[in-house]
Formats: sequence, C-alpha cells, structure tokens
Amino acid sequence: MIPEEREWFKNGGASSEALRTLREQAGVDLPQEYFDLLAFSNGGEGPLALSPYNFCLYSAEETIMYKKDKTHDDYFSGFFVFGGNGGGELIAFDTRNSRPWPVVSIDMTNISVTESVHVVAKDFASFLSLVGVEAEDA
Repeated sequence: MIPEEREWFKNGGASSEALRTLREQAGVDLPQEYFDLLAFSNGGEGPLALSPYNFCLYSAEETIMYKKDKTHDDYFSGFFVFGGNGGGELIAFDTRNSRPWPVVSIDMTNISVTESVHVVAKDFASFLSLVGVEAEDA
C-alpha cells in the first residue's frame, strides 16, 4: 500500500471485523483505498510532502470511537476525520460535496471552517502519493 522505500511507521493491519464495523458506522461511503490502507496499517505515522507535513493515521478502532462520540461534529460536521498531524491539526475527508472528496487539514485552534480547513489533496489516491515523502523530496 505504501511503498517500502517511503518512510512509514506501520502498525499491523486492521481486522476484517474492525473494517466491517467502520464501514457500517462511518455514515458515508468511504473510498476503498482508505480501507486498503487500514488493512495494511491500522494506524501509523510518517512524513507528508505538503502541509501539515506529518500524517498520523488513526486506527479503525479510534476512528469508530471518535465517530460514535461525535468528537468533531460540533464544529466540523461534514468532515470525516481519519487522522492528524500530531500537533493540533486533523486530517479528514471533506464530505460536504460530491465525490471524490478532497483530503483536508483542519486547524483545531480555529473553529472557523473557512479559515481553518485547507485542501491537502484532491482525492485519497492523490493524498496517498504524498504519504511517506519528506517535503524536500516531493
């Protein structure tokens, strides 16, 4: 899923039960490539070639918990959060419009959606091409 020559701190893959539960509870039809990434690495971390320059993938179980608890819904409804940068920014699908959904970063220090949401990639496949790559190598 993420080529071996890239920098990625991989966890073991998600169980089929965790992936099934996430599909059921997501509330949106997430890209298959996202589930493929979780099957490859159920959580993990590595550089990101563009801002916010680091990507911490939430495990399927963490994502389910955040979704159930509606952790991000008060200020960022319409976004499906699946990770962060480890320093105050979330990484999410912007599900407010039609697919393919862009992958965005959300600055958690500013609850204004227009000011805090920035497109990282036009879709998940494009986002994956940036994962595990240092900014100066892009």
